Amino acid sequence: MVTTKMGKILLVEDTLSEMELMSHYLRESGYLVINAITAQEGIEKAIEQKPDAIVTDVVMPGMSGFELCRSLKKNPNTANVPIVICTSKNQEIDRLWGMKQGADAYVTKPFTREQLLRAVKSVLV
Repeated sequence: MVTTKMGKILLVEDTLSEMELMSHYLRESGYLVINAITAQEGIEKAIEQKPDAIVTDVVMPGMSGFELCRSLKKNPNTANVPIVICTSKNQEIDRLWGMKQGADAYVTKPFTREQLLRAVKSVLV
């Protein structure tokens, strides 16, 4: 187990298998991972736990990842936390819309371990 403190990542993903895979990749690389299954839970955990970055899916029940981005960027407690969108929505218009909502990086599924880690590292700089 890697114990170096590289940063705290909040992972918002409603698909358990995706969450487990991403959590594994991030933990293996030395990040502390906090999981949230819904966008609303993500907002609460972002405010309480002050992560260094947030990785979110887009298509989730209730509030989408795009709406989550907007909410986090409007809240003074979370406005400066970088957000990585990780989604199967792979059209250029989706990417542009995600960035317009406040995302700092955009990764499309299926992704490799390297793509995910590169995106997370790029927003933590």
